[in-house]
Amino acid sequence: MPNFDPKIDLYIQKSADFAQPILQHLRALVHKAVPQVEEGWKWSFPHFMYRGEILCSMAAFKNHCSFGFWKGSLLKTGEGIFNERGQGMGHLGKIQRLMDLPPDELIITALHEAMSLVESKVKVARIPKKPVNPLQEIPADFQDLLNQNPAAALTMDNFSPSNRKEYLEWIAEAKTETTRTKRMETSIEWLSEGKIRHWKYARPN
Repeated sequence: MPNFDPKIDLYIQKSADFAQPILQHLRALVHKAVPQVEEGWKWSFPHFMYRGEILCSMAAFKNHCSFGFWKGSLLKTGEGIFNERGQGMGHLGKIQRLMDLPPDELIITALHEAMSLVESKVKVARIPKKPVNPLQEIPADFQDLLNQNPAAALTMDNFSPSNRKEYLEWIAEAKTETTRTKRMETSIEWLSEGKIRHWKYARPN
């Protein structure tokens, strides 16, 4: 019997109208391709687990949805297609309507390949980090979240020193662990969308 997490049901219901059919479709595809999948909830986003490992995840934002594979850098399926789409916004790019998705068969094939990677216990090679100013060293717990969210990590890597510093200082200045956790989750969401820390006050281009 499929394992549906009530938190994800609520997440979809609370998402924007355009996002609901996209999330429902992606969720159904995951369960169709991976009957043993278990739904999970991490960093304020729905995740799909297989044999105790994250297989993929999806998220809804204000104007688009995203979908990414945990070991996406190792996938051969859709090579070129996923890479072209996934410029900092998950492996399927910015999804604003169902027709933005690649064919179901391609996504299912990618999910099967992702399952094989888990079964083979293949690890994703860590990319050597560029030297950074000690004042901009990313805390281990926040780096763990970035490792789980390729779109956010790419934005952070490409940021100017000042933009990086604004996020890191905001997290470091949290007075309680609860506030720190919330700020890290919010940072991941904004970074996934390519936003600077003070994006609300930025002048439109």
